[in-house]
Amino acid sequence: MESAKNSIDLNKLPQHVAVIMDGNGRWAKEHGKPRIFGHRNGVKAVREISEAAAEIGVPYLTLYAFSTENWNRPPIEVNALMEMLVNTLREELETMNKNNIRLGVIGDIDHLPKSTKKALLEGIDNTKTNTRMTLTLALNYSARWEITNAMRQAVQLARQGVLSPEEISEDKVKSLLSTPHIPDPELLIRTSGEYRISNFLLWQIAYTELYFSDVYWPDFDREKFYDAIINYQHRERRFGKISEQLNP
Repeated sequence: MESAKNSIDLNKLPQHVAVIMDGNGRWAKEHGKPRIFGHRNGVKAVREISEAAAEIGVPYLTLYAFSTENWNRPPIEVNALMEMLVNTLREELETMNKNNIRLGVIGDIDHLPKSTKKALLEGIDNTKTNTRMTLTLALNYSARWEITNAMRQAVQLARQGVLSPEEISEDKVKSLLSTPHIPDPELLIRTSGEYRISNFLLWQIAYTELYFSDVYWPDFDREKFYDAIINYQHRERRFGKISEQLNP
């Protein structure tokens, strides 16, 4: 069967794709396995989608890997997730360098386990010269945390006398967020049939196209990723304008 990749217009790719990877636990339950089994298989999907995005030329890919709310899950699952993250980062380092992929992170990493933070920083350092694509992991992240943190920074700058209310613009707010050097996502994908944003990049997705898939994350392969890209390319991005203004 012909790959959907052949139908993608490489001149109309989204510059930044964000993904809410959802459904690992339900996928595992359907297979009669513990939840961590779903997370392990979810890693395969991360590898496949990352390689697929890099191959077609998407410059930025951001994956929602662990939210601040995920700490509320059973401790055995959280601990297993953190251990798996450490192992995955080290195991995938060679693949990232082979594919010229640079690793980045957003989130409150100071409150991650020391071993997780260490592996993460090592991965970032060892891939910092790669240029094909930036793969950003959102770890211990939530958009409300991010915006709250930006407000704290703004207040601190005001106290120092280097920021006045008149200087607070959209560009200034963006500079205080976690993604100042990354373009806002043009496409956000969520798997598993859920139709919500779950506290992810709330500022950045103001004009993002949303794509929801019923497929659980471990089964979201490169062909399904290509389908999402093609769906995006058939949409008209108006940014408040009307069609006639875009196509006079």
